[in-house]
Amino acid sequence: MSELTVDTPRPSLTGFTLPLTTAFGAFFGLIAGSASGSVLIGLVAGAVIAAALAFGLCTLHGNKTIRRGHGKWIGAAVFGVLGLIVGGVSGLLAGALIGIAVGWFALWLHTGAYRDNVPIYATGPQVLWHNTFLFICGAVFFFLIAPILTIIPLSFNAENFFTFTPEMIALDPEGYSLKHYNDFFTNPDWQQALWNSVKIAPAATFIAVSLGTLAAIGLSQSHVPFRRAIMAIMISPMIVPLIISAAGMYFFYSRIGLQGTYVGVVLAHAALGIPFVIITVTATLVGFDRSLTRAAANMGANPVTTFFKVQMPLILPGVISGGLFAFITSFDEVVVVIFVGSANQQTLPWQMFTGLREQISPTILAVATILVCLSIALLTTIELLRRRSEKMRGLSPG
Repeated sequence: MSELTVDTPRPSLTGFTLPLTTAFGAFFGLIAGSASGSVLIGLVAGAVIAAALAFGLCTLHGNKTIRRGHGKWIGAAVFGVLGLIVGGVSGLLAGALIGIAVGWFALWLHTGAYRDNVPIYATGPQVLWHNTFLFICGAVFFFLIAPILTIIPLSFNAENFFTFTPEMIALDPEGYSLKHYNDFFTNPDWQQALWNSVKIAPAATFIAVSLGTLAAIGLSQSHVPFRRAIMAIMISPMIVPLIISAAGMYFFYSRIGLQGTYVGVVLAHAALGIPFVIITVTATLVGFDRSLTRAAANMGANPVTTFFKVQMPLILPGVISGGLFAFITSFDEVVVVIFVGSANQQTLPWQMFTGLREQISPTILAVATILVCLSIALLTTIELLRRRSEKMRGLSPG
């Protein structure tokens, strides 16, 4: 049976593709002009170059000279050369990125690819909303990631500034240095803070994983009374504002003699990490086959043996994921440790907070970059464990 195909007419070049691509290029020109101090020139230049590029790409594509995928690379070459002429090496990189976006956008419009993921019967407003929604999601993602992408190169600044120097913008090797990383690894204050975090976070994670896993298993049993109420109380540290939790812990720990002690900080961080363990382990237990534990009991296994030999291997990815979340929470937490800890328990985030408040040291950027890399590694591990858990439970193809 042959597949029914419908030939969709291509959008008008002069009435649709060129105006939108021109506006798209003007937007990037506006940004480039604002950075260089020539807003009007950048606006006009971006619009003209984008319009010319779109006309050339659409013409070549219509003649079957190039394919749609070639547009972004041609755009990168055109804008990259212009950026090199105007701004040197940094202009080359910025221009290439803009050219990729403009070249892709032009042929995306001209070929009608903007309708690829919507039903063929969708109206114009529906198609517009679909693509606008994707654009909004992309913009939100960009504004969330942009500060992180800004911090990383700034951590290699050769000067004691929190801004990009002219040497850095020109990609001059003299503008980059590892001195802030050297200060972090040689400064005794930073090293003591790092050692405190390394001592506190693993201990808090161990307690959070142990108690959170047991709580999740218990709350997953249908015969437990008031399960929902108990679950709400257990995960309340995630919901209650952190400053309220910190103040409550301070007054409570000061009465029982734990305020300002290592044990007090560990228990406080464990309390913050337990909700993450409960949620991840509970999600893993949703697909757990209860007949396996009953079969183990019928074979003579006691509850402890059943847990470690049958249940634990299947929920282990969720347990590890919860533990990683608890570790990140403890390692990055600053508010509670300020209330509960003392100068002897000054952790890495606390040292960063102190540095911002008292001396504004650029070493903070190097520490932030290290923490970002650590978080990325842990989150990558969590994602791999999530996929493994789904495969083990048969929720995704092996």
